[in-house]
Amino acid sequence: MSLSISSITKRFGKQVALNRVSFDVKQGQVVGLLGPNGAGKSTLMKIITGYLTPDEGTALVNGINVLSPEYDIRRDIGYLPENNPLYADMYVKEYLLWVAGIYKLGSNSVKRVREVVDITGIGNEQNKRIGSLSKGYRQRVGLAQALIHNPSVLILDEPTSGLDPNQIIEIRNLISDVGLNKTVILSTHIMQEVEAICDRVIIINKGNIVADAPTAEVKLMASSSTQNILVEFLEPINPNIFNMVLEINSFSPLGNNTFLVMANSHSDIRPKLFNLAKGNGLTLLTLQRRTLQLEEVFQNLTLTDSNNR
Repeated sequence: MSLSISSITKRFGKQVALNRVSFDVKQGQVVGLLGPNGAGKSTLMKIITGYLTPDEGTALVNGINVLSPEYDIRRDIGYLPENNPLYADMYVKEYLLWVAGIYKLGSNSVKRVREVVDITGIGNEQNKRIGSLSKGYRQRVGLAQALIHNPSVLILDEPTSGLDPNQIIEIRNLISDVGLNKTVILSTHIMQEVEAICDRVIIINKGNIVADAPTAEVKLMASSSTQNILVEFLEPINPNIFNMVLEINSFSPLGNNTFLVMANSHSDIRPKLFNLAKGNGLTLLTLQRRTLQLEEVFQNLTLTDSNNR
């Protein structure tokens, strides 16, 4: 495994930021690290990159402890923090050569800068000052510096934050390409981004892992006991009739006599909704079970309070 996290615990005073967190990630996998603010995501990323020391447990990159005094594990890790700290007065190529020097690439520096410039698509911008670039290109420069030493593990914290839709797609495609032969941990609050590029999802809540599975399986896992049913009637109805089905815990009008009904039940409640309509002399036009979106799954797994009808 490129990355192995074993029983990581981190406390800040009495607050437990991470509670015995464990998972492994193999090469060529893009993993979405999700969680509400304060869940422990940033703490975990800082531990993986060696910026923080865990109170308990170990983080291994390519089998080497990130805290090993014999080997600087940062050689194997590329890190793009959320605020993407760049030197605005430096020129792009100048900055990347400087970063290459930090990693002691020596005579290979010029060649490697040329390679990451090509990978990240900043060739036309390489002779410009960083401060003059759009945010999308600054993010590309940030990715270039994270890739300059050809790390096996890439840690990306909110890489598309503040970008416009076109820029998001560009960075998303870039991450997908890079992730083909690297281990990528992607922290983001944009669920569409996770569904588009992540093979796997790890959801952290209050320092604990509450889900860890391939993206499609996470959605199904949360859907096994929760149902979203799209119901459309021919005629106007009093939505209070949904209260007659005990399993239904909420319902939302969508317009045109259409409702999204949410129920907690392991068994399909559509027969009950059919009988409800029949018993009240109503004509059903649509009765369709809808797969939960990742955003809804995230809410189900991380919200401590639920809204009852």
